[in-house]
Amino acid sequence: MENLKLKIKRIYENPAQNDGYRMLVDRIWPRGIKKENAKLDEWNKEIAPSANLRKWFGHESQKFQEFARRYKNELEEKNEDIQHIRSIAQNKQLCILYGAKDEKHNQAVVLKDFLENG
Repeated sequence: MENLKLKIKRIYENPAQNDGYRMLVDRIWPRGIKKENAKLDEWNKEIAPSANLRKWFGHESQKFQEFARRYKNELEEKNEDIQHIRSIAQNKQLCILYGAKDEKHNQAVVLKDFLENG
């Protein structure tokens, strides 16, 4: 795969100069964050896991492997969104933002892996 400039970060962390293009990939706006403080370049709800998948997963880490498999299947259907995100990450630093508390078991981790490894 091409060399993409990707990093992931909780939206609750302060925006940083080196974040580059900041894209939120949650379907639902994160609790307690004011839109004007988020410093977002884009809120891409379409790339987020489907409502059914999100509810099934429920941030239960023991379901993460199956969640990742199902989410990657959903991502396979989102060619336009994937191309859009890759084109940003080819040209500049892209910071994929998420709201989940678990930094290892969330959709941003899966999305980053999908973008880097197909």
